[in-house]
Amino acid sequence: TIIISNIFNHIFRGKKITTYIRKILDFFPSFFGLISSWLILAMILLTAIIVLLRYVFSQGVVAFQEVLIYCHGALFLLCAALALRENAHVRVDIFYRSMTEKTKRIIDLFGHLLFLQPVVWIIFLYSLDYVAFSWSISETSAEPGGLPIVYVYKSILLLFSILLILQS
Repeated sequence: TIIISNIFNHIFRGKKITTYIRKILDFFPSFFGLISSWLILAMILLTAIIVLLRYVFSQGVVAFQEVLIYCHGALFLLCAALALRENAHVRVDIFYRSMTEKTKRIIDLFGHLLFLQPVVWIIFLYSLDYVAFSWSISETSAEPGGLPIVYVYKSILLLFSILLILQS
């Protein structure tokens, strides 16, 4: 263990390894949060295009509507870990807000261990077969003129789970 400790000290130059791990773990929610912020702009533009095509040119484009729905779903799934990190998730805090910081941390710890982690692991495990099957058949939209990449969209479930597991 002394040799391993010396190797880590040499690599990280005396800084705590937890600092580097924390930076790595903080990078992913921030990165996907940034991507999600661009999805909001895409959704605004797509909505404007859909409305323009429908009411001005009397044309409906199913693919545009599906992209809008996919962006909306991806926005929530990819921002969940960032919201958790920033403590911006929805919570009923009638009692929580008046507690001390130490009590809040204890409640958060038990909430993560007893509720969040098990649920996210269940989502991950059930999504594996769901996503794998979708990829195996190269799932496409059931709608005529829909998108041919439904399997890519479904893969976001796995990414969502991994990000939340790591952030938690």
